Amino acid sequence: MKRMELEVVVGLFLLVGILALAWLSIRLGRMQVLGLAGYVVYADFPSVGGLKQGASVEIAGVKVGQVETISLVEYRARVTLRIDGGVKLQEDTIASVKTKGLIGEKYMRLSPGGSDEIIPPAGKIRETEPPIDIEEMIG
Repeated sequence: MKRMELEVVVGLFLLVGILALAWLSIRLGRMQVLGLAGYVVYADFPSVGGLKQGASVEIAGVKVGQVETISLVEYRARVTLRIDGGVKLQEDTIASVKTKGLIGEKYMRLSPGGSDEIIPPAGKIRETEPPIDIEEMIG
């Protein structure tokens, strides 16, 4: 009987360990398991120059979402942004592709406007700024 109790305890300990490892990997991978939080907005750019899916979306240096997809629509780059539910974007918000640090990791910076109108879910950011192209400036 003692051996059976020991096996049950070891089994429970192993199960808790596996669940803890799964939780840790989800948290470190920043994955969403139960649906996606927030809402989606779109922005069209002439060029996104190195912006990648999963890049952060920031307002005043604070992460408020991430780049969900980048696709080509009518020869322009359409960027789909997933914004946290508590953040409301004004109609005159400006979306810019910026570079972090020396390595050159790209991210999306949103500059809020002063309008009273709010962009609805699945709405579009009208004002955009593409990244600065160093090669074009040098040439």
